[in-house]
Order: sequence, then C-alpha cells, then structure tokens
Amino acid sequence: MRHALRLAEEALRDGRGGPFGAVVVREGRVIGTGGNRVVRDQDPTAHAEVVAIRSACQSLGTHVLSGCVLFTSCEPCPMCWGAIHWSRLDRILYAATRQDACEAGFDDELLWDQVALPLKMRGLRSEQMLHEDALRVLARWRSLTDKVQY
Repeated sequence: MRHALRLAEEALRDGRGGPFGAVVVREGRVIGTGGNRVVRDQDPTAHAEVVAIRSACQSLGTHVLSGCVLFTSCEPCPMCWGAIHWSRLDRILYAATRQDACEAGFDDELLWDQVALPLKMRGLRSEQMLHEDALRVLARWRSLTDKVQY
C-alpha cells in the first residue's frame, strides 16, 4: 500500500492528474503500477487503477489478472471498479474512502448514484438504435468456436 501511496504523491507532485496511485501484486511481487495520468495524457480513463491494470496485463501478457491483488490509494470509482471486475482481480485493498475523495473535490457519488438508477432516469441521455444489427453481430460472436472468453 505504501508503494501505491508513493505513486499518488508522485502524480500529485508531477501534475499528472489527481493524487491517486495503484499497484497490482501477484504472489508477493509487483507486476503493475500506475499513478493518475488524466491530465498528462489528456485521457479521462487514465485513472491510477486502470493504468496499473494495463501495466500488469502487459507484464503478464494476458487480459486476465486472477491470482492478483490491487492496492490502491483510494476506493475505486465506478469506472475503475468495472475495469477491476473485467480484469478478474481477486481482491482490492484501498486506503482512502470515496467519501474522503469527495471531501478533497473528487465527487464519485454522482456516478455511483447514476449507475443505480434506471436508464431513463439517468442524467446522461441514452437511446437505443440499430438493435437488430447489433443482435446479428452478437449472434456471430456466439457462433464462433475459437473465441477467447472474458
């Protein structure tokens, strides 16, 4: 966890983005690290957790991080939680809470609240279109015999 907190300090000091850091560990060995790079990379998805997951996946040569633990300086936002889920990490250990982050000016509560709402009640307008076309693509995926499941 101290490594993740050092990465958070570095991100803050270097002006790369928010004060967040994350480390992915497998069998006691660091295999991926990330500090927030949202501002530096001009990428709103470059949160520390996502950067660390990308780093770990590159290190291992796979998109599956089962058997790994994520140490992060702050409780993950919904986007990062989704990336953690899809990467199949075993566990998350965090230092600051999302309420702590909110008090510092990072308000993820809006996102958590929006995700819980029915689609039509969310603040970001969403509309479905070309449903049948999308179903055809999904049907082709289902019929593949050599696909890599994830």
